[in-house]
Amino acid sequence: MTRPLTPASLSFTGGVPRAPAYDDIYHSADGGLGQARHVFLGGNGLPGRWQDRERFTILETGFGMGVNFLATWQAWRDDPRRCARLHYLAIEKHPFKEPELAVLHGMWPELASLSAALRGAWPPLTPGFHRLLLDEGRVVLTLAFGDIADCLPQVEARADAFYLDGFAPRKNPGMWDPVRLARLNRVAASDATLATYTVAGAVRRALAQGGFACEKRPGFGRKRHMLAAVYAPRWSVPPVARPAERHAMVIGAGIAGSAACERLAARGWRVTLLERQPAPATEASGNLAGIVMPLLSRDDNLPSRLARAAYLFALRLAGQVGGAGIAFDGAACGVLQLARDADHAGIQRATLAEGGYPEDFARWMTPGDVALATGHAGSSGGWLFPQGGWLRPASFCQALLGACGARLEAFFGADVAALRHTGAGWEALDARGEILAAAPVLVIANGALAGTLAQTRGLPLQAVRGQVTHVPARFLPPLPMVVCGDGYVTPPSAGMCCVGASYDLDADPRLRNDSQHGNLEKLSQLLPQAALPATLPLAGKVGFRSVAPDRLPLAGALPDFEARITGSRLRDVPRLPGAYGLLGYASRGLIWAPLAAELLASLLEGEPLPVEAELAAALDPGRFALKAFRRADPT
Repeated sequence: MTRPLTPASLSFTGGVPRAPAYDDIYHSADGGLGQARHVFLGGNGLPGRWQDRERFTILETGFGMGVNFLATWQAWRDDPRRCARLHYLAIEKHPFKEPELAVLHGMWPELASLSAALRGAWPPLTPGFHRLLLDEGRVVLTLAFGDIADCLPQVEARADAFYLDGFAPRKNPGMWDPVRLARLNRVAASDATLATYTVAGAVRRALAQGGFACEKRPGFGRKRHMLAAVYAPRWSVPPVARPAERHAMVIGAGIAGSAACERLAARGWRVTLLERQPAPATEASGNLAGIVMPLLSRDDNLPSRLARAAYLFALRLAGQVGGAGIAFDGAACGVLQLARDADHAGIQRATLAEGGYPEDFARWMTPGDVALATGHAGSSGGWLFPQGGWLRPASFCQALLGACGARLEAFFGADVAALRHTGAGWEALDARGEILAAAPVLVIANGALAGTLAQTRGLPLQAVRGQVTHVPARFLPPLPMVVCGDGYVTPPSAGMCCVGASYDLDADPRLRNDSQHGNLEKLSQLLPQAALPATLPLAGKVGFRSVAPDRLPLAGALPDFEARITGSRLRDVPRLPGAYGLLGYASRGLIWAPLAAELLASLLEGEPLPVEAELAAALDPGRFALKAFRRADPT
């Protein structure tokens, strides 16, 4: 279980921000902005080192008030030769709440516009990695909220520069643990540099053990010295593998494929999209409304952590492409997840209390609150996710594809019957064997149709039928939010409320009365006061979800089922060259798709991953082949 966060306390000593928990100040008494520029930017040779580069990555230990990040962002903006994309990773055990940040940022009025943008994107204070897209996505801030002992081993990146911050070593020894410092080499690029204000001997020795050549330099203000270092190991550092040509062919224009197109195009990729239907999102992504909400568990297990990261990134990407109710149909109206009964309500309340979730992420609605909001007078209460809501998947897909601009070439009515690997990459063939399109990188995102292609047929994916019922809004009480439990009901879209959904293990594509009856039974539990007519016309939508045995998505390089696995780790699973999958989104495609696409794009670009390494591994398409190998050869 992840540990709940303890936010930082706002305190000052002589006008300088102070952390009572560490009995130390956040920056030099001679000025936080000046220290950031002299020690961290200057100590790493910035902005010079990022100039004319495609990307540059900085890793900071101790985000604090964010002044080092803001100073770096401002320097990046002011540099006409800046890198095209700046990645900034920061680990912070005790993040500030947004109101306290506003007070602190008031000390640097020259950074007002940037600090306001940072606070506008500031995430709920929940444990784990949070990826923020700033400056139209050209500045990517990944915040790792948690103890450095937990977070640093989960970072997958190649840092070009390190900012070692986080209070004095004698005040916060865990941050400066010698083994931890030496292991910074695991995430260091071959030409990485490092800077910090401390010149403590134990710090210098630990860095030297990790391959960093250190030197003292003049310090800032009244501090005589600071430390700068260059990564100069005696061993060779393998280069980051990146495709020679940034051109991908995406199969499928549902939510998975559309998000992949947008995330790749945002990085400058050329994307060729092939979809068998005449328009995007007409199959499993074709419902009138889908729900955007996280998944909570009392032990904060791996699926819950993944769903939280996915939910929060989905909200950010939705805002990036224009927002619900503006660029696409939907509303951030909140999602209420009702407790089944009094015992379940107790579990829900304990989950909130033990998880320490902030109210902007999840809060408890009493039975009285539920009655006032929905008219359901007999509930046991439930969780409210205030930032959640609903959106129309087809409209969202159109917004994602529209954001790609000229970098996207889409072909509809292009039914891919087979794929062929050549020396130049991949070719998509129709039923007659004629080439539809070709690209060096292949992304299969065709949902329940994955079994029709040889490259994904060996994956243990099951097509599960889901029928959604459309109920005219006039038959239901006004709904200010999505209500769910064992089923769900959405506020109206095009005059219809969506109620669902069935979970059927057959392949019938037709609307069925038995599935509709089951959906209406669920509705009666969610809104018992609804006065439905004795019979409703058979109306709704049938789709087929792609579901993996562990109910988690697949995002990453596809395994080569014909090659032999030679070891017991994921990296030992042979892969199809240049072939990737975004599959198995089950009934949570609206939250899985944005994060999985961001993960895939980060893998292709050799960028820092947006989630912890163990979470990325849990989505690896090779995990099933590896499990089968382990069962067959337990040694």
